[in-house]
Amino acid sequence: MISGKHRPTVLTVDQRAIRHNINHEVKRLDDHSELWMVVKANGYGHGATQVARAALEAGATGFCVAVLDEALELRDAGFTQPILVLGITTPEYAPLMAQRNISATVGSTEWLTAAMTYLQTAQLGRLNVHFGLDTGMGRIGFQTPAELRTAVDYLDEHEQQFNFEGIFTHFATADDPDDTYFKTQYQRWEGFMAQLSHRPRYVHVSNSATSLWHAACNGNLIRFGVAGYGLNPSGGAIQPPYELEPAMGLVSQLTFSKYVEAGRSIGYGATYTTSQPEWIGTVPIGYADGYERRLQGFDVLVDGQRCEIVGRICMDQLMIRLPKAYEPGTPVTLIGSDGNQTITMQDVATYCETIHYEIACGFTARVPRVYQN
Repeated sequence: MISGKHRPTVLTVDQRAIRHNINHEVKRLDDHSELWMVVKANGYGHGATQVARAALEAGATGFCVAVLDEALELRDAGFTQPILVLGITTPEYAPLMAQRNISATVGSTEWLTAAMTYLQTAQLGRLNVHFGLDTGMGRIGFQTPAELRTAVDYLDEHEQQFNFEGIFTHFATADDPDDTYFKTQYQRWEGFMAQLSHRPRYVHVSNSATSLWHAACNGNLIRFGVAGYGLNPSGGAIQPPYELEPAMGLVSQLTFSKYVEAGRSIGYGATYTTSQPEWIGTVPIGYADGYERRLQGFDVLVDGQRCEIVGRICMDQLMIRLPKAYEPGTPVTLIGSDGNQTITMQDVATYCETIHYEIACGFTARVPRVYQN
């Protein structure tokens, strides 16, 4: 998809805010722990390579991604730090991962035996692997200590092909004030770890929520994700130990403004009809840009005032009710602050009855990212 560089709609990304969030978390870690920034999904919509650079400046020492192609993007951009692919990669790409020094997540001995065939044929060096343990997330990973023991034995027998670099799990409810299930998962984790006669270099259980609110469980590596972008993992159910500064804003401008009489309908389906004469403004952003169609009735900011979105949001445009006449080119803030008013990513997510992760990741490539600070 092309980037809409010739219209006024842009996502702003404050790199200073990213550095602030990461730096504060790094300061909370002990001397033997590392922070790897999670830059999957194009850095949660913020831009993977730009976020990665800011993260290194703030003290991150490595990166986590979801798929191999995201890791290759970082390598091709010149990043030499450790990179872990958190998802399961098809075994046939094991030689490529070994060649590019990209660490693989492994959740079964069967994966190792399949990858072994490709590694022996390619002879491109050892593959770094992190064993994923399913302690209750239910996605990927070894489900029992016995399965883990079998896999560790296999690694010990094939040290020329594999390097046991790490072991980890992922908590399903670390952002929940009720920590009952969290404790259940942690007990299962300890049961797995009791099977190991020696630990790998990296032992990690902490995503953003775990590190913020269960730091005692951190191990020696944390996978810092959404909090690095200044978003509260719990949405607001729990307050973080320091102020998170949101990095992403969304701004545009009016492209058209008109005065309409009472009884005129606006947008597809004629779902909004003026009850009195009104000023209606048009903003060049729509659901094809990731601005959700369900945001009809939500507000944007114009001249420090909240203006309701009226009519259905179109693919490329939306309409708002203005308090008075404004000229085309007048700034419109969809996420961010204007005057003493603020619309947060969480506000948008709450209105859409979803989470801010989905909103941030949903903005398409048609919206240019503009990097500040």
